[in-house]
Amino acid sequence: MRGGWIPDPVLPDRLRGTRWTLTPRHVAVISLVLLIGLLWAGCSVLRSRPHQVPNPQPPATLTTGSPVAAPSTQPSPGSSPTSTPPAIVVHVAGKVRKPGLIRTHPGARVADALTAAGGPLPGTDLTTLNLARPLTDGEQILVGLTASSQSNALPPGTTQPGAPTSPTQVDLNTATLAQLETLPGVGPVLAQRILDYRTQNGPFTTIDQLQEVPGVGQKKFDSLKPHVRI
Repeated sequence: MRGGWIPDPVLPDRLRGTRWTLTPRHVAVISLVLLIGLLWAGCSVLRSRPHQVPNPQPPATLTTGSPVAAPSTQPSPGSSPTSTPPAIVVHVAGKVRKPGLIRTHPGARVADALTAAGGPLPGTDLTTLNLARPLTDGEQILVGLTASSQSNALPPGTTQPGAPTSPTQVDLNTATLAQLETLPGVGPVLAQRILDYRTQNGPFTTIDQLQEVPGVGQKKFDSLKPHVRI
């Protein structure tokens, strides 16, 4: 085949002797077809590549430094309120402006009872009282009275609260500071230690507990044992 001629035996009779030529129009059409094919192939390749599907849910984040609300301390509906401790009652007598029964809160001191009673009278000696001692329910506080004047201050035919029932015995659980000082070998310091022990540990259950008070040795205990009771 030369000069663009196609051999006659290959072509039909109506095409024999025909000369094939490419015009610019044919080249443009072929180029356009090729371009469209290339674009379609490129799109097919891009579509077939795997791609990441976005997560519709937002990622969980952790925020540091955020204050945490404290649990509520208010009682829930239906819960019983916390019971308040009962008040204590003491008897303040002696040289005070308003002697009588004083109602105060647990943990109050002797000084609080004196203030509630109007305070001591002018010139009253308070050195025999421990103003910082916590109060106990039902006790009597005698202000400015000595051991001898305590019995004279009571009306005839009455007995002082906490006084011993016999002349030789003192009740360790109800005796006052002045009554403890009447015991043999007991002064203001040791008497106050006995009261402090009773306040801190509760009432005496046995007389032998007196040995646990600082300053009461075996010899001192033997001398006190016949004169005390519970």
